[in-house]
Amino acid sequence: MEIVPIAFDSMGTRSMCTYVRTSDVGILIDPGVSLAPSRYGLPPHPLEFQRMDEHHAEIVRYAGEAEVFIVTHYHYDHHLPDEPELFEGKIAYLKHPTENINRSQRGRAKYFLEQLRGYPKRLEYADGNEARFGGTHIRFSPAVCHGTNNRLGYVVEVSIECEGEKLVFTSDVEGPALEEQIQFILEEKPDTLIVDGPMTYMLGYRYSRASLEKSNENLVRAIREAGVQRIIIDHHFMRDLQYRERIGPVYEAARDEGAEVQSAAEFAKKPVDMLEAHRKELYKGDYKSPTG
Repeated sequence: MEIVPIAFDSMGTRSMCTYVRTSDVGILIDPGVSLAPSRYGLPPHPLEFQRMDEHHAEIVRYAGEAEVFIVTHYHYDHHLPDEPELFEGKIAYLKHPTENINRSQRGRAKYFLEQLRGYPKRLEYADGNEARFGGTHIRFSPAVCHGTNNRLGYVVEVSIECEGEKLVFTSDVEGPALEEQIQFILEEKPDTLIVDGPMTYMLGYRYSRASLEKSNENLVRAIREAGVQRIIIDHHFMRDLQYRERIGPVYEAARDEGAEVQSAAEFAKKPVDMLEAHRKELYKGDYKSPTG
């Protein structure tokens, strides 16, 4: 199984877009990319727009190689609502547009489905569903909260298994701090876990220390109980310059168990380039991107 992180926060944009190639099928998960409209009271820096254009081009390229598209929810960093042509001739699995969904995402889902009409070869709702493509088995969790409550709606987690390898992609669980979020991981027992880690850049404001504690506890459970060998932790988590110290117990458990914990950039053997988190330095001219 080949896992390709295409666009992630550790690479400079808001996204979790991932391409997975098994011996049977190419799968594109959450083909979307965006930027924070405001961070530290500042708009996106020109370098961020440049990086977003680069990541968008990569999403389009991998869209051409994929046969299956998955959209775990309807936030704009996870799908491109005005580019339905990317789905032409594809098999699409989408978060259910009317069940377990908040008002904002319901409106976005309705718009997206209208735009998609006539493009996918087949369209199914992902929530609790599963599919087989040759020896590749895809399973979807029931809808789980986007974060620590349902204020931002729900997402579906994704499991992909082929030839004895298994990946779980959590989408925006912001942790996982909730039992229903970690339960899918414990049941699936993946080798590799791509997880939207705790939202610590809003610690004490929109994300509590209790949620951080529970997220660390659950990620340690993923290592010790589910036997996860590699955790790729990113997205909301990689908007905090102090990210490493936030999940000390997870790094410690990984060392004890011979597992790895890394960002998507590190997994892809690229330098960590958290442009949004460095926006103040970008505007002051004090930050030099390691990617040039």
